[in-house]
Amino acid sequence: MTTVPLPTAETRWRCTLCGNLTRFDVTRSSKVVEYVHLDLAGEPTVEERQVVSETIESVRCRWCNAVDQIELVDRPGAAS
Repeated sequence: MTTVPLPTAETRWRCTLCGNLTRFDVTRSSKVVEYVHLDLAGEPTVEERQVVSETIESVRCRWCNAVDQIELVDRPGAAS
């Protein structure tokens, strides 16, 4: 299984099997630090969240269920 990089301002994901550009299921692992505020009743609210590290484990096409068929392509109008 290959790791797919996150899209940038100049790129986006595309399924090489069906051409999908808009619907993907992303499985990721994250390590985060959160500031949790508990009210007097004990209900937690996350007030701040800092992502320490994040890894995309897989990206699956929602249209055809293809895994490992996702590539990065240029966004329309992006400078190449």
